[in-house]
Amino acid sequence: MIGKIGIAAALLAAVVASQGSTVLAADIPAALPVKAPPVAAWNPWMIRLRALVVDPRDATTFDQLPGGNAHWSTSVVPELDITYFFTPNFAAELILGVTPHKATGKGIVTGGAAPGLNMDGLPIGKTWLLPPTLTLQYHFTNFGAFKPYVGAGVNYTVFFSEKAANTPGGSPAVRITSLDVHNAFAPALQAGFDYMLDRHWGVNVDVKKLFLRPNFDASVNNGAIPLTGKAKLDPWLIGAGLTYKF
Repeated sequence: MIGKIGIAAALLAAVVASQGSTVLAADIPAALPVKAPPVAAWNPWMIRLRALVVDPRDATTFDQLPGGNAHWSTSVVPELDITYFFTPNFAAELILGVTPHKATGKGIVTGGAAPGLNMDGLPIGKTWLLPPTLTLQYHFTNFGAFKPYVGAGVNYTVFFSEKAANTPGGSPAVRITSLDVHNAFAPALQAGFDYMLDRHWGVNVDVKKLFLRPNFDASVNNGAIPLTGKAKLDPWLIGAGLTYKF
């Protein structure tokens, strides 16, 4: 009899214990799922608006006027560039803008069609340049907000609205009465940096060197002396402005 009572007591204790563990488990709140922080979507586009200084060299040769040279004016213009990132490191950049330039004679002609002509101050003419330049860039990404880059590419410069000065100058006085500068391709090198102020906005400094050497045709005194030659412009393009990363 006592054995049966002991067995019953043990069964009752087991039932009570199981019910108590169920109640305790019900009292413990279930763990809520934790969401991963959102990841910003990758956007490969960047634009920049810069003030651009275009500074050509004074290295022009005239086939018929040995010793003659020309000074090409420096220009400051607004410029827009569009950059597309293939990866965080590799990108392509296209710059867009137009620049005006004037040419003025330099040097003393030592032979050719007009020996002894002093070209200093001789007004030659003016032209506008459309110099779209496409570069492939490598961006360094291990300097935090400071993001330097280097690049290389190709330029194609279109000369338009050319106008001969048609003004007497030099000694003895002559006039340049026609001017045609030919469009030309040129290699381009580049270095610069962006300093990002936040996720989207930053400041930019950029330097390019174009090896631009277009041929030209001109004439003196309504064709009395036809001129041909090469303008070894090789301009520096120095820009600074704002960056916006989409």
